[in-house]
Amino acid sequence: MKVMTSYLSALLVLGPWAAPLFAAQAADDPPASVATTVSTDAKIVGAAVKRDAKAVAKAAKAGAQQVAVAAKEVGHEVAAASKEGAKKVAAATKRGVEKTKAAVKGDKADKADKAGDKPVQ
Repeated sequence: MKVMTSYLSALLVLGPWAAPLFAAQAADDPPASVATTVSTDAKIVGAAVKRDAKAVAKAAKAGAQQVAVAAKEVGHEVAAASKEGAKKVAAATKRGVEKTKAAVKGDKADKADKAGDKPVQ
């Protein structure tokens, strides 16, 4: 029975293409109480699959939690960088506005000087 269980486990892992490899060994097993043996083997395999599925689910959950934590950290970093960038843009815009105002005042002063330089007719 242990031999049959190991072959059945190997068959599940390797896939249906490996069935002919184990068919000769299975044919040598006695056919007495085959139904009981198959039922017991199926229960063992089912328990192993259930245990493995739980382990995979637990690992997937842990991985998802790690990804969520990392994503949250990245989100905070992006938000901080965006805020800093917005402050820099606002400061640059303010400097640009001040330069523009100064340039407009300078143009008005130049026009006034030019108007004063013209001879009166």
